[in-house]
Amino acid sequence: MKIIIGGRGRMGQLIKSQAEARGHKVLGMFDSGNLEALSALSETADVVIDFSHAANLPWICAYVKEHGAALVYGTTGLSDAEEETLKKLAEAHPVFYSANFSYGIAVLRKALRLVTPMLSDSFDIEVIETHHNQKKDAPSGTAKMLVQAMDPEGNFSRVFGREGMVGARGREIGIHAVRGGTVAGTHEVEFFGQDETLSFCHIATSRVIFANGAIRAAEFIAEKNSPDSGCAQTGLYDMDDLV
Repeated sequence: MKIIIGGRGRMGQLIKSQAEARGHKVLGMFDSGNLEALSALSETADVVIDFSHAANLPWICAYVKEHGAALVYGTTGLSDAEEETLKKLAEAHPVFYSANFSYGIAVLRKALRLVTPMLSDSFDIEVIETHHNQKKDAPSGTAKMLVQAMDPEGNFSRVFGREGMVGARGREIGIHAVRGGTVAGTHEVEFFGQDETLSFCHIATSRVIFANGAIRAAEFIAEKNSPDSGCAQTGLYDMDDLV
């Protein structure tokens, strides 16, 4: 594959090195500071991968539309309007969008979909996510994704942290963000019942798992967009499709 990477930060550098290790060609890494170099490229990318910042979304969408590339998007903290932009783009191009590209998280989501209906009437649910001290958004996109897997119909209210005289719990899911150090990402889901607790925990010890997941997603989505497929299989894909 020929790949363009959105952003020039640590995650972009990691994706670049892992992609090249798998034999793919990275045409460049771009953001608002060097878009003139993007315009000067003599080759066209098969896939754009972005884990940077929502500010890069406009030029990324423009590139996908102009060149017919596929998109792998992992930036979190999007507004409703930005999420709608991705959905509109997916009507004409293959778009792979996920808040977390870990295979283990994808499996955890499936497990939570299975167990939550059996526990939600008699167990209290809490989600705790921990990340490094440079992470900008809270709670994490992954935490929101896990809550959505447990409560897709929105039957529980979301409580983001607690302070003061909050009183007894209602029908709610508590969501808590912890920030510190260099933690790549830890997500815990606790089901508290009468005299028993059931816990699920995913620990990422390196960001390499997210880079590798993004490259696997890129390989998956590029196939949807290849001439051999007959026509581009447009749509919005996620880790469930990859798994």
